[in-house]
Amino acid sequence: MDDKETLHRYLRGQRADLLGKLDGLSDYDVRRPLTGTGTNLLGLVKHVATVQLGYLGEVFGRPSERSLPWEDAEPDADMWVTADQTRQQIIDLHHYSAAHADATVEALALDAPGLVPWWSPERRAVTLHQILVHLCVDTARHAGHADILREHLDGVAGGRPGDPNITSRSAGEWAAYRARIEAAAVQAGSAPPAT
Repeated sequence: MDDKETLHRYLRGQRADLLGKLDGLSDYDVRRPLTGTGTNLLGLVKHVATVQLGYLGEVFGRPSERSLPWEDAEPDADMWVTADQTRQQIIDLHHYSAAHADATVEALALDAPGLVPWWSPERRAVTLHQILVHLCVDTARHAGHADILREHLDGVAGGRPGDPNITSRSAGEWAAYRARIEAAAVQAGSAPPAT
């Protein structure tokens, strides 16, 4: 597997992890704000789809045919889903965005030049390699946000059921583990600062 295939595989994996966080949740739970800044699961999917269309579309002279009404809307309109936008529309947009991005990755070499008009002039000139790294990191960041939101909603943790990266514990064992962490934090918080 070459470098482009490796980066592309990681990007596809992060996309799938992000979408998987919606599985089994109600329309309310995927939309509701779970942080002080309004972060929500479906909004993260909408945002990643929008960003991907820009970076693996416009940046390489391959704009999509899809118009996104929130592009010229209020700030952060891509971070949440209005009542008239359906969950399926956002999922379909994500699939469309992924297919459009995948076509760009497949069509271009890693050293293919692009231009990011929303970046500062000294940083605008980029390559596909640079943008793939940028999108892998950005998508993984948002998938991580989604991991925490989903765990907060219903306790589901990890990339998928049976994720080998999550220790298998009963609810009681998780409570005891969390209590140990809390006790260590309290103890450290009451200790005099190190000099």
